[in-house]
Amino acid sequence: MDLHLLTRIETHFAESIETKKKALSVLPEIILEASQLFVQCLLDNKKILVCGNGGSAADAQHFAAELINRFEIERPISLPAIALTTDTSIITSIANDYSYREIFAKQIRALGQAGDILLLISTSGNSESILQACEAGQSRELKVIALTGKDGGSLSNLLNNSTDIEIRVPGSSTARIQETHLLIIHCLCDLIDKQLFGQ
Repeated sequence: MDLHLLTRIETHFAESIETKKKALSVLPEIILEASQLFVQCLLDNKKILVCGNGGSAADAQHFAAELINRFEIERPISLPAIALTTDTSIITSIANDYSYREIFAKQIRALGQAGDILLLISTSGNSESILQACEAGQSRELKVIALTGKDGGSLSNLLNNSTDIEIRVPGSSTARIQETHLLIIHCLCDLIDKQLFGQ
């Protein structure tokens, strides 16, 4: 048995646990506040748009799936959420005809309505497509909730302090931030269900 490789595994677990402990010390109130925004949005018969790149695209799709289908309870209704990362024809046509940075922004300008929520997921907060998405959402009067990490990047500076929320994971490793983003997504799903359905 390769003890060096076993140690690497233990290090991954230890770093993940440590990042989550740091997040636990600073994020619960912000996560609750974000969940309340989602709940009000849904009570107002509005929808949630979600996007991210790479692993964050998978997280966007995960969140939308948990709302439309189910998380841990059987809901009486499905909840309206759209992952803007899933339609390859739309994404590739926008990237080809215009620019990759516009792949989410053009969808938001087409689908977003005042009162909707835009959930942006970016470990660095510096992805051009996410920055353009943020500006497009704000121009359409969507409230923005951003899952970020590191120092929040340029996205942090675009957020409106009076209407938008940043949930920033205190960490510098992309992998550890992504792992914590998934935990936050599960917290949000649970809180949404608890507040809407009391289960």
